[in-house]
Amino acid sequence: MIVARSGPSEDWDVVLIGGGIMSATLGVLLSEVQPDWRIAVVERLDEAGLESSHAWNNAGTGHAGLCEFNYTPRRPDGTVDVSSAVRIGEQFVASLLFWARLVERGALGLPEAFIRSIPHLGLGRGTDGVAYLRARWEALRDHPLFSDQEFSADPDVLAGWLPLMFHGRAGNEPVAVTRSAQGTDVDFGVLTRQLLSALDRRGGVVHTRQEVTSLRRDGESWVVRVRDRRTGSRRRLRTPYVFVGAGGGTLPLLQSARVPEIRRYSAFPISGQFLRTDRPELVAAHRGKVYGHAAPGTPPISVPHLDLRVVDGREALLFGPFAAFSPRFLTRGRLTDLLRSVRPSNLPVLLAAARDNRSLVAYLLRQVTQSPAARMAALRRFVPSARADGWTLMTAGQRVQVLKKTGGRGTLVGFGTEIVTSAGGSLAALLGASPGASTAVSTMLDVLAASFPERMPEWTERLDRLAPSTQAMRQFDPDRLRDAVTQARRVLGLVPVQTTVHQKGAAAS
Repeated sequence: MIVARSGPSEDWDVVLIGGGIMSATLGVLLSEVQPDWRIAVVERLDEAGLESSHAWNNAGTGHAGLCEFNYTPRRPDGTVDVSSAVRIGEQFVASLLFWARLVERGALGLPEAFIRSIPHLGLGRGTDGVAYLRARWEALRDHPLFSDQEFSADPDVLAGWLPLMFHGRAGNEPVAVTRSAQGTDVDFGVLTRQLLSALDRRGGVVHTRQEVTSLRRDGESWVVRVRDRRTGSRRRLRTPYVFVGAGGGTLPLLQSARVPEIRRYSAFPISGQFLRTDRPELVAAHRGKVYGHAAPGTPPISVPHLDLRVVDGREALLFGPFAAFSPRFLTRGRLTDLLRSVRPSNLPVLLAAARDNRSLVAYLLRQVTQSPAARMAALRRFVPSARADGWTLMTAGQRVQVLKKTGGRGTLVGFGTEIVTSAGGSLAALLGASPGASTAVSTMLDVLAASFPERMPEWTERLDRLAPSTQAMRQFDPDRLRDAVTQARRVLGLVPVQTTVHQKGAAAS
């Protein structure tokens, strides 16, 4: 047991940099398996969960593969590869089980403060889009995590599921929708703060308004230098293990620490914008999260979606995303962030990514110069009756797209997360974005396995009781998996949202 020393230097067993959902999850998992370890969380803002985890800085979708077409690519023969959707569904279930078990133990606050049932729907347009959607539904429907999903091309059913989008809709374009009542909306900011409160009760310490100014290896330890943003005072945190979960601030920190494993990475920041409405009559007519297809010639990150959101008890609708540009890596970062991240070692990666992703570059240029009328035209493809005076444009956080070289090409890591470990596993960091927060538990279990392989045999049983890994869940038979999910949803108060429409065409073509 390490005891903190007074003065400018403190010793800790674990230091977690960044007060977001990832650090909060890892901190609670570590406190479960090593309750005697002293854990410190360092966050630069006034409160935890205010950057990427903040409710308005992400889509709030509990990503479970239910409606996101990026996770189910079509094969050349017309069939659909659902392996990524199943994997993401399993990862989200790991998070559900973890949250539910903490609620059962009384370790979290009220679950309705951070999660609620909101259906997830997929929208297929045109003959090709409808055929793809049907193939996707057929490929997924026998899996226990997707068995509640319904398919319909019946106009009456679609108007019942999505009144705002389909009542009075004109035109003869074929349209179909899949609907899963088990979808969720998650406020990851609230959840982050509840998890950190649980960590605090277990003896962990959360330091806010503390900016990490440097990270250096010193013998067998890491030295984290921090500056108090209120007083300007400085101190050092010494630890044998550090996790960097600082969102857009992660890559610059690893560069400053001279971590060799990140030399092949570069990064490019993209701001997300959404059209938002709080008008009660519009919100009442749309009770779900609807994901469509990316337009031809646009990158996967541009997938349009119309979402019901609940933040601080108030409902709103968001449509987007629309891309914008800022050189900052964080919403409250520096204008020099992008320039400062470019090094001789990663400049070729950045240039290769620009060369090999010309469609993305063209898309970003179009988005940056897009007019309000063009944004409204995109919205009207979802909501034909939308009026400009009912919607306002809002910025929804910063995303740092990770770039790396794969097979000699510059690759955009658009989906999934990259775990970077260094110095024999004594440092771990997370790069990447979507589906991000939804897979926090599964991702942090992977971090533990990469960082502490020698301890995993003694930790595994305790971890599986709290948060079974996807590998452990794959050993469940279908009935056991359904029962586990049903119980977790009951504990979290997640009751599937039903429609009042007679769904006579729920499997109609």
